[in-house]
Amino acid sequence: MTTKPLKKGATYDDLVRVPEHYVAEMFDGELYASPRPALPHAHAAVALVVKLGGPFGFDRDPGGWLLLIEPELHFGNDVIVPDLAAWRRGRLPSVPDDPYLALAPDWVCEVLSPSTESIDRGRKLGIYAREGVPHVWLVDPLRQSLEVLALESGSLEKIEEHHGNVHVRVRPFDAVELELRVLWS
Repeated sequence: MTTKPLKKGATYDDLVRVPEHYVAEMFDGELYASPRPALPHAHAAVALVVKLGGPFGFDRDPGGWLLLIEPELHFGNDVIVPDLAAWRRGRLPSVPDDPYLALAPDWVCEVLSPSTESIDRGRKLGIYAREGVPHVWLVDPLRQSLEVLALESGSLEKIEEHHGNVHVRVRPFDAVELELRVLWS
């Protein structure tokens, strides 16, 4: 992602005109576009979907979550696309037919890439806090790290950090053990 917007004062029509091989996002009317992520990024995201989607994504114990890959989220003048997001089924019982959601997720995961890390850690975290997202994970496949953030007093604070090939239980999916090695291999 460029560190400068492609266009200021952009509209949603500008965003949808961005070629499909880019991820387009808007922050308070500033349009940004980044190329699709590198393979380590894609692998980590898929590994999380497999590991979390199995136990949590269906109507079995512990269950109760709706997990989406790269959902488009609309919050006021912001249009963002997290790598992964999940809602408790009590808040979002099924996938709507709409092309985007305006309901803040209960969990977001950003898989960090060198080209998007400053946006993910900066503007996006600010939006997630403002919208009341209670849990955010920052996964860095190059550094082999998982940072766990929780909403506390209106801001997202780091509560845990894990590195390497460890086994962890991490909120809000701490009902199962997650082997971080699978995210890096």
